Amino acid sequence: MRRVALMVLLSIAAAVASHKADAADKRFAPGPAGSYPGHQTQNGITIAAVPYTREDEVKAAFGKANPYKYGVLPILVIIKNGTPGALRLNLKPELVDLQNDRALPMKPLDVRLWDGAAGKDYRVPQPSPLPIPLSRKHKGPLDVPEIDGLAFSATLLPAGDQIYGFFYFDSAVRPGAYLYVNGIADASNGKEFLYFEVPFEDQKPQ
Repeated sequence: MRRVALMVLLSIAAAVASHKADAADKRFAPGPAGSYPGHQTQNGITIAAVPYTREDEVKAAFGKANPYKYGVLPILVIIKNGTPGALRLNLKPELVDLQNDRALPMKPLDVRLWDGAAGKDYRVPQPSPLPIPLSRKHKGPLDVPEIDGLAFSATLLPAGDQIYGFFYFDSAVRPGAYLYVNGIADASNGKEFLYFEVPFEDQKPQ
């Protein structure tokens, strides 16, 4: 009897492990920064900026939620540290168009409460008290955990490593637009690297 019970427990554990492995295989993971046509490299640092507008790409990252459908442009930023030391990150990206109009990213919480297509703005007033409960009668269509989970949040990048995350903009992709990125510094001495101006090209990695 004990042997049967043990076999049942082992079968359950194997099924759980298999489920977790399948989930891990489906996790969103972009390619190397240098593999995307829209990237820039300087001083050993490579940054790729990839607007997510196509249905297949958006679904791979956010599932059923489609930020671009509701007027929110997700831009995937991938950073590869090819320098010999760690990088301190305090990124300050701006979306810049040909007229030099600049847009700052939205906060992930603002995105989760946003419904631009319905003419509503669930944006949280600033400054806002914390914590802010999301349990309200009218949730935005982008109120999914992937918005927070995939948002760029790293502050340190070890030598040789790569990190990624999304920034969200209340904008569409415009011809000639690019992502201006600064706020990258040498972690050992605080010396800041030159800013990046990363063009938007075909989203597919090479």
